[in-house]
Amino acid sequence: MPEIICKDCGKKMAHENEDTLKVEEAVHKKFCRKKPGESYSYMHRDPQHMSTFDQERAADQKGKPITK
Repeated sequence: MPEIICKDCGKKMAHENEDTLKVEEAVHKKFCRKKPGESYSYMHRDPQHMSTFDQERAADQKGKPITK
């Protein structure tokens, strides 16, 4: 079974279909953490702006906050 090991983070990816493995590798390159434990989100995180964008859905029907 073909496999690829990421040189940056060490993740091992394997798949029976080589084309699928190449797609998986391309996606992994975009989201690779580079170092174990690092944040791997591609979105910008602004610590000053931690409130929810959708105030109507910030709480459930009883008023209990959904987001932390």
